Amino acid sequence: MPASRLVATYRIRTDADSIDERARAIALEQSVEAPLAAIRDKTVLSDIVGEVRRIVDRGDAFEVEIALAAATIGGDAGQLLNMLFGNTSLHDDVTLAAIDLPEDLVAAFQGPSHGLNGLRRRVEAGARPLTASALKPQGLPPDALAALAHDLALGGLDFVKDDHGLANQAFSAFEARVPACAAALRAAQRVTGRPTRYVPSLSGDRAAMERQIALARGEGVDTFLIAPAIAGPSTLQALRRAHPDLAFLAHPTLTGARVAPDVYARLFRLFGADASIFPNYGGRFGYSEATCGEIADALRESWFDLKASAPVPAGGMSPKRVPEMLDFYGPDVILLIGGALLAEPRENLVAETSAFVRAVGALQHGAAHV
Repeated sequence: MPASRLVATYRIRTDADSIDERARAIALEQSVEAPLAAIRDKTVLSDIVGEVRRIVDRGDAFEVEIALAAATIGGDAGQLLNMLFGNTSLHDDVTLAAIDLPEDLVAAFQGPSHGLNGLRRRVEAGARPLTASALKPQGLPPDALAALAHDLALGGLDFVKDDHGLANQAFSAFEARVPACAAALRAAQRVTGRPTRYVPSLSGDRAAMERQIALARGEGVDTFLIAPAIAGPSTLQALRRAHPDLAFLAHPTLTGARVAPDVYARLFRLFGADASIFPNYGGRFGYSEATCGEIADALRESWFDLKASAPVPAGGMSPKRVPEMLDFYGPDVILLIGGALLAEPRENLVAETSAFVRAVGALQHGAAHV
């Protein structure tokens, strides 16, 4: 039986005279990292050495498909990323544009424990779109962040997350911030009857994250924010396996370097992210509508037996864009609006948040993905 292979598609900016040699060089670099003349073992030659399958001239670049042995992954998320784009990422004229993974490799990772529908059940949301905001800026003490969390929850949000820049700083240590914010959301729930979830940001090494999770569990927290490109994809994978009852939202920081955004979204889903945040078009980061649609598809489309992850478009969004975003993404989405809500006068925060939540609820039945 032929060895299982995954296929990586690269975009290479080079000339026609060089592309065949460049493609063969990448196939070797991403598989055996040695000249072909140095490979004398027949099994390595037949089963492990990368195979150039297709080269297409796209005008501005060449698209090259290279098949790599799934056996080189060893079931590890970091090693998968390494084999897809490790040494080749050091060439500034190459981008990892797409991936096609075999069923046995996808099954080995298992994907999200809960996914989009599991997140909906956490906040008793039925089939409607979900809403979220972020606690910021850095520098506020725990009681100030907790007060913001309380007001946002009074406005009826489903999720209130730490900003990804909140870690374990002296001005807002995790062990002080999390109990304060969790208590604030419990107090808000006693008023609203809505189970708004607090989503603290995990930071540090794996041991530190485990301590943070243990502390947060004691406060009833079951949903966490993690930045896989900072923490390491293997850390996300390990946490998902160690804590199958928890849900994880992936933050995109450090993912802007020559890997197609939808590839990262697909990988984060594979490694266990129940939702993935990404920059929405028309915001602060310049992603196009097409790119955002591709990201949403990578998170939600049928992919063997993996649960769908929730797309979380964010980054400079405002409540006035709710109709447009629901028309574009449909109801299977978490709308995250942070700074635009927090920029409102403090006395208006609850009312503005409530208006955002009502707008999402009013429009959900007419939303359709395009």
